[in-house]
Order: sequence, then C-alpha cells, then structure tokens
Amino acid sequence: MSQPIKTYFNWSSGKDSTLALYYLLQDKNYSIDCLLTSVSSEYDRVSMHGLRKELLQQQTEALGIPAKIIQLPPHPTNAEYEALMKETVSVLLADGYECTAFGDIFLEDLKAYREKQLEPYGIKTVFPLWKKDTKELLTNFIDLGFKAITVCVDGSKLDSSFVGRIIDHDFINDLPEDVDICGENGEFHTFCFDGPYFKQSIQFTKGEVIMREYDSNGFKSQFWFCDLLPM
Repeated sequence: MSQPIKTYFNWSSGKDSTLALYYLLQDKNYSIDCLLTSVSSEYDRVSMHGLRKELLQQQTEALGIPAKIIQLPPHPTNAEYEALMKETVSVLLADGYECTAFGDIFLEDLKAYREKQLEPYGIKTVFPLWKKDTKELLTNFIDLGFKAITVCVDGSKLDSSFVGRIIDHDFINDLPEDVDICGENGEFHTFCFDGPYFKQSIQFTKGEVIMREYDSNGFKSQFWFCDLLPM
C-alpha cells in the first residue's frame, strides 16, 4: 500500500475549509500535516474574514493540526502577495509537501489561478468540494454537527442582520435568491467554532458590528464585520 501524500491545507477558518478538511481526513490517500492561513500584519486578523489571530490559533489547536501563518503587509500588491507565496511554498516543498488542498466550490478562474501558481513547483492540487451543490454542502455541514458564525458579509448583497449570525437551516432559508447558499461569490465569510473532529469548542463572545468601506481602482464596496472576542 502506497504512503499517503503529504498535504498542506489552505485554511480560511471558515465552513468551506472545515468541510473540505472533514472529507480529506477520511481519504487515506492524503495526510494533512499543515494548515496554512494568510493574516493581515496591520490588523493581526485573518485576511478577508477579519477574525482575530488568537481565535484562529485556538481553532487550529482544537483541530490538532500544525498551523503556519503568512503575514501579509497592508494592502499587498499582486506581486508582493505572489512573492510571499513563492517563499512559503518553497519552504513547504523543502519539507516534503507534495500536495495542497483548497475549499473552493465552483469559481473556475480562481481554481485555474491556483493551479497555475503551483504548477512550477510540481505541487498537486485537490479540491474536495469542487462542483458539489452548495445547498447540499451547507446542509450536510449543519447536519454533521459543525457550528459556524458569520463574521463578514458583503453589504451590497446582505444587510447587517446577517453578520454575527449562526449558520443553521433558518439562515439558509433567509438568504436572498441571488446569494449563493455557501457565499461562494464572497457574499459572506464564517468562523467554524465546533464540529465532529474538534477536540473542544472554541469559546467567544460577540463584540461590535462595524461597516468598512473599500475603494479599489474606483470600485467602492462595503462590508459588515462582527468582531468575535476570545474568552
């Protein structure tokens, strides 16, 4: 019997990563030995999600898988981001990693970008959730006993009542028709704080809800964030 492939997981701290990891941990072809997460050095929070690094660390400790953090500079350019990833992947490659996993579901351009960036290193990519029905995925996530809370929502798609909300069947039913059930288009991001393979539930309290505005090349956007406070 062949040895499982040494794999690192691109970890977001949210529901899709959690469910994809759940599937991979049951696949004897892969050995998940590292969770890799990008964190903003300016805010010390998970990129895009706004989750405090302390909660991320508690989460990965509860999962019992070694974690590695990429510290991103404030507002990194594509060139800066890719240089950091090149440095990180080179270290992982030297440590014997042959494969990496992602929680992407159906964004073709993002999948192609990831594969193109890793191709020069000979790193294999695996997408456990790829092309699966998003309603079935989120329903399965809930029914398996995973627990998650929304930490960021796109203000152009959802109002502030959707941030800081527990992911459950009522949440699914309340989503507008033009919002993907898993938020695959960036409509919302989550923090998973408990589940079947967690050693313990992550304890936190909800802090303030704030709205942040961004301006990227003349395109303005608004996002609601719910600050989660470690206990």
